[in-house]
Parts: sequence; C-alpha cells; structure tokens
Amino acid sequence: MDPLQDAKRQFTRREFFGTAAKGVGGVALASLLNPKSYSNSYSGLSALPHFAPKAKRVIYLLQNGAPSHVDLFDYKPILAKLEREPVPDSVLRGKRFSSMTNTKEKLLLPNITTYARYGKCGRSLSNFLPYTSEIVDDLCFIRSMHTTSVNHAPGINYFLSGAEIPGRPSMGAWLSYGLGSDADDLPAFVAMTSRDKEASCGQIFYDFYWGSGFLPTKYQGVKFRGSGDPVLYLSNPQGVSRPLRRSMLDDLAKMNEAKLKDYGDPEIATRISQYEMAYKMQISVPELTDFSDESDDTLEMYGPDVHREGSYGYNCLMARRLIERGTRFVQLMHAGWDQHNNLTRQLKVQCQDTDQPSAALIKDLKRLGLLDETLVIWGGEFGRTPFLQGDYDNYARWGRDHHPYGFTVWMAGGGIKPGFAYGATDEFGFNAVENPVHVHDFQATILHLLGIDHERFTYKFQGRNYRLTDVHGHVVKDVLA
Repeated sequence: MDPLQDAKRQFTRREFFGTAAKGVGGVALASLLNPKSYSNSYSGLSALPHFAPKAKRVIYLLQNGAPSHVDLFDYKPILAKLEREPVPDSVLRGKRFSSMTNTKEKLLLPNITTYARYGKCGRSLSNFLPYTSEIVDDLCFIRSMHTTSVNHAPGINYFLSGAEIPGRPSMGAWLSYGLGSDADDLPAFVAMTSRDKEASCGQIFYDFYWGSGFLPTKYQGVKFRGSGDPVLYLSNPQGVSRPLRRSMLDDLAKMNEAKLKDYGDPEIATRISQYEMAYKMQISVPELTDFSDESDDTLEMYGPDVHREGSYGYNCLMARRLIERGTRFVQLMHAGWDQHNNLTRQLKVQCQDTDQPSAALIKDLKRLGLLDETLVIWGGEFGRTPFLQGDYDNYARWGRDHHPYGFTVWMAGGGIKPGFAYGATDEFGFNAVENPVHVHDFQATILHLLGIDHERFTYKFQGRNYRLTDVHGHVVKDVLA
C-alpha cells in the first residue's frame, strides 16, 4: 500500500471517529454490536494481488530441528565409499557450524538409510519415507536450498520472516494483511505445533514464529493448542450463557468504541474485532475439531495418531479442514529433528510421525480438488552435515550437526511443477552447486504463486519500507508449472 494513502486513511478514520456520534458512525457501531451483520472477513489490500494467483492459500509443514537431507532426499554414494575419511579441506574452507561441532576432523558418514526410485518421475527417496514415495509425482523438490543461519531459532525465523532477529512480521501475518481472509468465523492465520512421541530432541516454539511484528496485531497467527480447548477461554465460564456472553461483549464493544473515538488507536479496533472473532469461534471451532463427518478411509489415511489431539497427524487433518473453511495460512510446526547424537533411532521416529500424515494431506487435498489452489511446503530451517557428530565406534550415538550450505525442501500444489527436482548439491551433499536457492528466493517464489510481486509488497515502519524478502530475492521461475 502507498504509505501516503495509508496515512490519509488513518487520519480520516481518526478524525471521523473523533467527531461522529450519529449518522454513519452510529450505523458502523450498530454493525459492530450485531453479530449477524458484523463480518470479521477482511478482503486485504486493494492493490493485491498484483496479478492472477496460482495459489490462494498456504499450508507450511515446518519441520523444526532440520531433517537430514542426505539420509532422506539427497542420496550420495560417495559417502559410503569414503566412510570415515575427512571432508576435503577444499569443501570445508570458510564454513562455520554450530558450537556443538568441536572435533578437528570431520569424518564422512554414509547415508544411514537405503534409497530407491519411485513414481513416473523416478525420484530417489529414503526407505524411511514409504508414504511420501507414493506422492513423488505431485511434489517439486528443491535440492539446492541454502541459508546463512546455523542455529535453530534464527534459522526458523529467517524462513518465516526474512530476518534472523525477531521483530519482523511472519509470512502468515504478511499474507493475512495483504490478501485478507475468506473466513468469517475463523482466523486468517492459524499456527499449530507438535512434537515427536519420545520428545527427546524437541525445539522451543517461540511466539514470534507466528507474530505480526510491526504490522497491526490483528494479523498475527492464532495459536491452536494441542489439548483442551484449541484456543484459551473458548468455552464460557460455568453459569455464563451464550446470550449473556453476547450482552457482555456488546457492552464491552461500546466502551472500546468510545476509546477508539478518543484516541484513534488501531489496536483498539483490533481488540473489538478479535472479541467478535472469539465469539464466533465458540461455534466454529467445535465444529472444526469434530471429525465425525470424516470417512473412515480418510481418518485411516492420516495414520494412527489422527485422533490424538496435538499430534502431527491430527494437525495435518486440521490444516485441511481450516483451509476448506477459508483460512489463508496454516503454519504447522513439528519439533524433534535435531539429531546430534541419536540419528540412527530418532530419524526413524520422526519419519514415522510425519511421513504418513504429510502424504495424506496431499492426497486429501487432491481428492477434494483443493490442491491446485493450495500451496503445501515441507522443510526445515537447514539440513544436516554429511560428516559425523559423535563417536564413530558407537552406532547408537551417531549424529549430524546443523548444515546451512545445501539441503532439500519440497513443495506441492498451487502452481508448482509436479514430479520435478530443481538444483543439486555437490557429490558430498555439502554445498548447493547447481541452481542454488536462497531463503529470500524461496519467499519471493511463494509470494509470486500467490499473485504478489515481492518487491512491491511493502509496509512502511520507522521511515523505511520493509518487505518479507528484505532487499533480496528472485522468483525461481523454473519450478513454476
């Protein structure tokens, strides 16, 4: 949006609410207090989309902790051939790793899984991903991702906000602000989290991963919890009926509206809007979380954990149900991939948790005709090193360190080229050497699929026009269908 036009709009609004007590102002207030006429749906900025979008919504399956690309997606036979040999100095030169890599010699560790080719595209995948192997013809693998972050929180935040330091809006907040919502009774942006069954190497879920940064807070993600009410205080207190709750919110809205007239603070408008959204969610969320209308075949497809609230399988089905109902961006985060010294056991646990539900989500969206307009993303904040971290003589203690220099993510639906692989790492799976894709390139491509020119989608804050891609990024046109 043009900052001058935005300023004019805010000024006019402030002036209007500061002086209008009757007429249109009264009509507006009445609409706020009438749940039947008041709508929480927001159509987004008038200038967006910049061009016809291929995708209308996004489901981001973010695998916290960083999956091992060399053990799952990027088969490198030379690792077995040169097992226990040091990584060549020419490859290591100038590279930095986490402080947990403290050995002078970095010895090559072979793939701990076996690989085979699947689908019409002949994609090579690990035997730990039997369900993903069934959908490879729907997936686009980017095998040359690279980033600058070597630690988890900065790495995740970089993918989600374009900056390693917290404070910028997350991708979902940008899209909620720019494109609005098609849902009247559910948030535009929802975040859900899960952990592996053993919870042995989980990451912390920070609120800024779904925060709105300097955007108005109405655009931040709504966190759905994994147990009890999905949203805190969704249920009325004992003895409070729905009509009584409605009456309380009406009175509260009047008081907030009076403050809005006096101060023109957009956060007060956010508060009014969110109270109304919460009231509507008291009806919409119980319906959303009731899986009784799902067929047995659908539930079975998502795996044995689909009924366990807060599990990855449960959240994947919830993601599909959310986008069906108009939610713009669903951010599903699963922790447990940080395998520094328990790779041989924990990698299998993680795949058992996530492989079947991830594949089921793609199949389900495709079955319902939703995949073409839904962009699904699967990946972590970086990869894992091709060399060993741990004791080579103790198989159970094998691990891999954080690795930002070359790794794999996959995408599906929403205008992405199916059955396709883009880019490559070197023979060790170390550096992205063919068609490297940086985080900002990745973000620019996602925005492009949603009909947004990433260089034109900005927000002025503290005298500077900010954007998700900062001052970088190029659309990776070769992955577009």
